[in-house]
Amino acid sequence: MSYQANEKGYYGDFGGAFIPEMLYPNVEELRSQYLDIMKEESFQKEFKALLRDYVGRPTPLYYAERFSKKYGTKIYLKREDLCHTGAHKVNNTVGQILMAKRLGKDRIIAETGAGQHGVATATVCALMGIECIVYMGEIDIERQAPNVARMKMLGATVVPAKSGSRTLKDATNEAIRDWINNPLDTHYIIGSVVGPHPYPDMVARFQAIISEEIKIQLKEKENRENPDYVVACVGGGSNAAGAYFHYLDNPDVGIIAVEAAGKGIQSGESAATSALGKEGIIHGSKTLLMQTDDGQITEPYSISAGLDYPGVGPMHANLFRSGRGEFISITDKAAMDAGLELAKLEGIIPAIETSHALAIFEDRKFKKDDIVVINLSGRGDKDLSTYIDYFGL
Repeated sequence: MSYQANEKGYYGDFGGAFIPEMLYPNVEELRSQYLDIMKEESFQKEFKALLRDYVGRPTPLYYAERFSKKYGTKIYLKREDLCHTGAHKVNNTVGQILMAKRLGKDRIIAETGAGQHGVATATVCALMGIECIVYMGEIDIERQAPNVARMKMLGATVVPAKSGSRTLKDATNEAIRDWINNPLDTHYIIGSVVGPHPYPDMVARFQAIISEEIKIQLKEKENRENPDYVVACVGGGSNAAGAYFHYLDNPDVGIIAVEAAGKGIQSGESAATSALGKEGIIHGSKTLLMQTDDGQITEPYSISAGLDYPGVGPMHANLFRSGRGEFISITDKAAMDAGLELAKLEGIIPAIETSHALAIFEDRKFKKDDIVVINLSGRGDKDLSTYIDYFGL
């Protein structure tokens, strides 16, 4: 069994493209060309050069000695927080802006929750001199003010989503509406492994640079390419898809996905899709989705703006359903404590999203010789106000 997308964009039971008629030409144009464009030598050369010289890749694989000692296992951190813009998101936006140029698009739209994808999109649009509109929930605009300022400095127009929960789901709805209204000149840079095929597969392929580097770096450090476990936080799941990509079909490597339990899985304020979700369709893809008995999407909650999405990418839904991935839900409190702990033990302040992945070691025990790689997907600058308020710093 393969855990990659098939030609119709399905991972097992999940995926596909459920889209309004108006969007069909856009999505089909992308689907019919994305793999060929990505294989072009000139595309790969430009993509790799930008990842190296602009993004700052390869990012280090860092052995967290004090953190490892505390939890009695070997913990490596893949330092995506050291990418230009402060998170893994830029790997994908660099790839997609090159894709958009080859498709002849001169206007870019995006959605963002934590703001990291918005910043990464605004960054590459500035780099290429292309118009950029970013949709962001009104609540997220308030709690991620530094990233909003960055987007504006980079020349992007930030449009607040004022409907529904006024968070990521609603920003995505607004972006899709824009795309329907501007089909010819606009490319929609989706920030995660969500949306209609080919987006989940395309984004995963651009993020696959993460696991490609882990294999090379682990070989240098431990004389083996494969860790025992790869751990990542999952909202939509792009950082996780990138960290897992080259290990998906290798049963010797355990895959651990960490979701946001918010105030507790059964509290009514959570974003633990694997525990609470049922099959449904959101933003053009069939996946696991938090919903009421009559199919209305329930509002997700997490202290981290990047994890409060009511669904999960179809790759991850399949990893959960098939048992290939081990899914763990972490509360706000456990995540915040883990973020502070990493800061004090290793001198690294992680994004709150990543802090969820760091929090698993309190309960999930590993062997002394296990090699556990955590994708440290973003840095904590954007979350300082949340850390300050939470801990009274």
